[in-house]
Amino acid sequence: MDKNFKFTNAVIGLPLFFVLFLWFVYWLEIRFDFDFVENGIYPRTFSGLQGVIFSPFIHSDLNHLYNNSIPLLVLLAALQFFYSKLSFKVIVYGILFSGILTWMMGRESYHIGASGLIYVLFAFIFFKGIMTRYYRLVALSLAVIMMYGGMIWYVFPEVDNTVSWEGHLAGLITGFVLAVLYQTPEFKKVPKYDWEMPDYNPAEDKFMQRFDENGNFVNLPKIDIDEELDGFSNYYSSNQEVNYEIVPKEKNESEQES
Repeated sequence: MDKNFKFTNAVIGLPLFFVLFLWFVYWLEIRFDFDFVENGIYPRTFSGLQGVIFSPFIHSDLNHLYNNSIPLLVLLAALQFFYSKLSFKVIVYGILFSGILTWMMGRESYHIGASGLIYVLFAFIFFKGIMTRYYRLVALSLAVIMMYGGMIWYVFPEVDNTVSWEGHLAGLITGFVLAVLYQTPEFKKVPKYDWEMPDYNPAEDKFMQRFDENGNFVNLPKIDIDEELDGFSNYYSSNQEVNYEIVPKEKNESEQES
């Protein structure tokens, strides 16, 4: 495995701690009858700026919290494993910048939930993997787009006007910008085969000589079977005879009696 990818306790601990903290905040709200919604982002108001920090930890109901918890567990674990040196910066700056963008362009309503951070993680992991062109990170990008590619539709208001599409769009933009700004360490290059080299000449390759210019297989040169068999028999010939001895039954019995 590449030295830049190292499994540590933080790969499991970071997403678990973050998600458990979200559930703890929700439990406090229910247990003590708090209403944290007013601590969310309220665009273009001074008091609404507090939501830039607090809104990712506030959820309207249990379904809202549950739907955000699973992607957070997966994406935070992937971020910590593949981009451990950048994970803290991506999370902190992702929350701040996506929150500020939401505050600037959002509708006049309270915007709450961790979905903005989810879009930051989604965009960062996808775009950064493509930009590195390192095969393992590109594979990660493809896995992320297969699992959560459907989220892209929720950055448009026409799909579901009841969700904060502004927060989703802000997270997507922030994740892309962070992917462009932050540089990843130099990854070990995949070794190239002979046929990938610039000076490769198919005419000198014994394997490629068995194919014509159209890719059709060319038969091997004909051989003289009799000549080959003679050579085979001479190679394995021996002056010492090896024979099975046949002993008649009557002779064998007379020898045993004597």
